[in-house]
Amino acid sequence: MPSTTSSNLDTVRNWLLAKHPERTSIAPDEDLIKARLVDSLSFVEFVLTVEEASGTEIDHEAIDLEDFRTLEAIERKYF
Repeated sequence: MPSTTSSNLDTVRNWLLAKHPERTSIAPDEDLIKARLVDSLSFVEFVLTVEEASGTEIDHEAIDLEDFRTLEAIERKYF
């Protein structure tokens, strides 16, 4: 049975894949910003998706971009 953390991170991964139907997977260490999977227009929605999936309130005034750069970083910080 998958862990809650993994299924919650899958929610974030699935959101990214839905925004980029040409993609079938995202490596845990892939830079989401450099790969243009998250851009300035979608970043707020992306943060809200992470917040909802993790159940953690994210201080939007104190966001560290490094915490959102890879799925590994997101998992480490929010799950």
